[in-house]
Amino acid sequence: MSVHKSAKRITTQVLAEMKANGEPIAMLTAYDYSMATIVDQAGVDVILVGDSASNVMAGHETTLPITLDHMIYHASSVVRAAKRALVVVDLPFGTYQGNSKEALNSAIRIMKESGAHAVKLEGGHEVKESIERILTAGIPVMGHLGLTPQSIYKFGTYSVRAKEEMEAKQLLEDTKMLNAIGCFSIVFEKIPANLAKEASASIACPTIGIGAGNGCDGQVLVLHDMLGITQEFSPRFLRRYLDMGQQMNDAIQHYVQDVRTRDFPNDDEQY
Repeated sequence: MSVHKSAKRITTQVLAEMKANGEPIAMLTAYDYSMATIVDQAGVDVILVGDSASNVMAGHETTLPITLDHMIYHASSVVRAAKRALVVVDLPFGTYQGNSKEALNSAIRIMKESGAHAVKLEGGHEVKESIERILTAGIPVMGHLGLTPQSIYKFGTYSVRAKEEMEAKQLLEDTKMLNAIGCFSIVFEKIPANLAKEASASIACPTIGIGAGNGCDGQVLVLHDMLGITQEFSPRFLRRYLDMGQQMNDAIQHYVQDVRTRDFPNDDEQY
């Protein structure tokens, strides 16, 4: 039997075994109890409580405004729903960069107050000290390389990263470093597929791609994007599995019409 099918609960160890066994890892975001329940029951291995909540839940242009308290609130809701999936929570912007003590305190708050299983943070060598300090507390860390949305104002664009030789070399070095210091997994976002494949093959810990090709050990998408709830975001890597935004709009319009015509509630729907 495959590793993920036999596992009653997905752990960091199960993910490592899945990579060793050549079994792809399925990861999606979720931010609330109802959606996380559906995602968990559908068999997703990892639920990411992403700082993308800043965009899809709060309507911000970037991920920067969301706070640690907001992330803990969303994570707590997801943890209550997840019976099988590993729950990973993003450390939001400003809670770990440049201060490893603050990084540790932020990670501890997430673990204690939400009940999540791991944290994720963006960056390579520049956040090495923060990651090491979090790991010393026994908190699992997922890395994130390539396009790092919290650094959007430094990049100035959401275009593909590591196309140039120097940046690609740095990404490979950071990948090996994150693996060596003990990250249980690494997300690659919007990097060339060949580079992601090479980086994935160079390390023992599993890699998760988003816009990084099929050479990664798993894939992640933002739930609201792949369900078609968000309509304005259409990168090449996104596959929409539903047009839920349109379906919801149609259903709500139908409800409004039934209310206006006094069709709802009918005799069977009242006491």
